[in-house]
Amino acid sequence: MKSSDFPAGSGLTTTEAAFIEQAQKAGEIYIAQPYELYSPENHQTWNRLYTRMLPRWRKYANPRFLQGIDSLCFNPERVPRLEEINKFLHPLSGFSAKAVSGYIPSFQFFDCLRTRAFPTTVTIRSARSLDYLPEPDLFHDIAGHVPMHTDRAFADVLVRFGEVARAAAFRVQNMVDEDETAHLQRIESILRAMARFFWFTIEFGLMKTPGSTELKAYGSGLLSSYSELENAITGPVQRYPFQIEWVINQGFDIDHFQPLLFVVDSFEHLFEQVDLLLQWVQTGKVDHVAPGEPGVNEADLKSYLHAEVGAANIHA
Repeated sequence: MKSSDFPAGSGLTTTEAAFIEQAQKAGEIYIAQPYELYSPENHQTWNRLYTRMLPRWRKYANPRFLQGIDSLCFNPERVPRLEEINKFLHPLSGFSAKAVSGYIPSFQFFDCLRTRAFPTTVTIRSARSLDYLPEPDLFHDIAGHVPMHTDRAFADVLVRFGEVARAAAFRVQNMVDEDETAHLQRIESILRAMARFFWFTIEFGLMKTPGSTELKAYGSGLLSSYSELENAITGPVQRYPFQIEWVINQGFDIDHFQPLLFVVDSFEHLFEQVDLLLQWVQTGKVDHVAPGEPGVNEADLKSYLHAEVGAANIHA
């Protein structure tokens, strides 16, 4: 399927893009960004989202995120081209943004991170949904996630999380249980622990500011949300020092402001915690975390059960 099969400027609005619907029906996960299909409204939405976030980023975002914004040279007037972003991004950390048609199963997503590729949604939310969208969109992925990918220490955290996913796949494929139900519960527990860890760090993480009592956001879910970014720093939120035992047992909902967040000391501290998660996956310490949200869907479960991994690929 080619983007030229669709009218130029016909639009790439989330849940309303014919090109994306056809790509998904054809089973195409990885695609080329069909840039000519963005409509004037899509570019205007990017401009509105970007320009209103700038003051809040300067006030509440981690300094390395702000450096990333400068390094990527976003044009506030138009939706970014991924190929242009990658020209700035790749020399800094080895990462690149990789266009996808939408949902990508959990193992494949994290394995992309391991190879320093970030699966990136190319649709952008409607102007009617500036404040909240349950699905990821281009603004969340490009403006929320990618500026942090310019930082080598943070990029190494993502790569290590990809190693966690491979360790999880190896473990779930080599478990031996007497009871099928117990076997499934253990697998779901591992994946739930990983999802919670990722949520409370990469998506909604806060960090101390050296030499200050200030907290700054580095999580993309906060950095792409106009209202929640400010609420996370100044609102009635419970903020606690990061404790892996608590994080992997803490459920969360996606459809309201997060009432509880966790604070890391530095990106080096965050890497240490990801490394600890890797050890816990390998040794069975996340086999029985607390039940609850998030659920584990069948596609994500199968992505680990059928992943091609071997012991030689798992780095302790």
